[in-house]
Amino acid sequence: MTEPQTPAVIVLVRDLMFASRIAATARAQGANITMIREPEKLTTTPPALRLIVDLNQDRALPAAIEWKRTTGGEVVGFVSHVDADTIAAARAAGIDHVIPRSRFVQILPDLLRIG
Repeated sequence: MTEPQTPAVIVLVRDLMFASRIAATARAQGANITMIREPEKLTTTPPALRLIVDLNQDRALPAAIEWKRTTGGEVVGFVSHVDADTIAAARAAGIDHVIPRSRFVQILPDLLRIG
């Protein structure tokens, strides 16, 4: 029996519409992802190369910062384009990519590809 493959991407998103869209895109591409809904689960989720996170979700930004600090992985945060405070805080904290939701939807297939 083979060991389960470590996910390439962890997705932290609570919004069911976005979660469904991400899951469908991942299935279509054969991408290996782990979906979680609660920021606290990041500490018990096996490591991955990339974290995709909804920065408008409560407690998501601090969780993403800690995940990046402990894993060294890449963090892609999507956020409402009018949420200037969260955008500025994420960039100041070293989140690798902070993108508006509308752009996120457009580039999602690329974000799920690793390598």
